[in-house]
Amino acid sequence: MLRRTLDGLYLAAGYLAGLFLIAIFLLMMALSLGRQIGVNVQSGDDFTAWSLVAMSFLALAHTFKSSELIRMGLVIERLRGGTRRVMELVALTIGAAIVGTLTWAAVTMTYDSWLLNDLSSGVIAVPLWIPQLGFSVGSSILLIALLDEFYNVATGGYPRYSKPPPTTKEEIVERAASGNL
Repeated sequence: MLRRTLDGLYLAAGYLAGLFLIAIFLLMMALSLGRQIGVNVQSGDDFTAWSLVAMSFLALAHTFKSSELIRMGLVIERLRGGTRRVMELVALTIGAAIVGTLTWAAVTMTYDSWLLNDLSSGVIAVPLWIPQLGFSVGSSILLIALLDEFYNVATGGYPRYSKPPPTTKEEIVERAASGNL
């Protein structure tokens, strides 16, 4: 049940990131068309930038768990057995430490903005904690995904963020053709 809940969290964050991508498209179209017909979209640039940050950070965990996040595998992919597991755990520890620090800073910033009732300086004054939530929540979900993978690898599982090596010639050709080798 926990596995389904976590996978659902990563998927929901991915869908939410997709909604922010649609919002960016709609805002950019409104800004572009508005310039052509003389209509000013109030704080459109601010809302677009906030949507971009929310989309980027909310998509990270889903992208990581789907084996689509760019990662450095040149060394680790050549290792086997216990040595590879140790290197995976070292990489996950370093990643979790960095993302944990980022998450702590993001959540602290968002909380401080809420506590101080900090407002944006644009035409439309928006409490800054609202757009900062995408950053805080997205980095928190990525931290959960990293800790989830650390536990998986530490207990003997194959990293879910890494595709297993191809086993047949056809699979090699298929992955190469799709650009996913």
